[in-house]
Amino acid sequence: MDFKYVEKHYAARTHEKMKEVLMDPNGAGPAVHYYMIRGGKEQKNITVWEPGTISGEYIKTYGHYHVGALDETYWIIYGEGVALLQKLAVDDKGQMISDVVEEFKAIKVKQGDNIYMPSGYGHLVANTGMTYFVTADNSPVSFEDKKDEASMPGHADYSLVQKMKGFAYYVVDNNGKPALVKNKLYKEIKKQDLGGLEIIEK
Repeated sequence: MDFKYVEKHYAARTHEKMKEVLMDPNGAGPAVHYYMIRGGKEQKNITVWEPGTISGEYIKTYGHYHVGALDETYWIIYGEGVALLQKLAVDDKGQMISDVVEEFKAIKVKQGDNIYMPSGYGHLVANTGMTYFVTADNSPVSFEDKKDEASMPGHADYSLVQKMKGFAYYVVDNNGKPALVKNKLYKEIKKQDLGGLEIIEK
């Protein structure tokens, strides 16, 4: 066993960083929204979400798109949540169009479930329960070249999510149940499967 990267395994996503993608960037939230212990494909990566909401929006991951032909699986270890997957439309040069969604999916998940993230899809997961939400995943991580590989791994593109201040929908609390609020920065969603979640106005 090689222990030389152990000190780099832990990464946390702070409230300050998450403001970039929140429905209400001025809402009050915990100092840290979620924590990652990165082990890569061999050891897997473990992520733990805090429970709660920020101005009604459930605590979530930042969200990202994969760079290159990379798929990923999440295994739900504890709690319950909603996974959002979206694939952006591309222009004639094959570049993703930030405000046009080709396909959007919302998937309710609970302990014992797994979610497959196909190549080309962005994804995030929100904790919709009253406890920690915990997952394992098989996303790669190298720890080698990038200064902050654990927190912002090189295989992931966060810039388009940051530009659009989140995904096409926000997952919010609606009388104790998860619902969706449209992110008005997106111009078009061509195909969507909302997983039975209601769309509400905020």
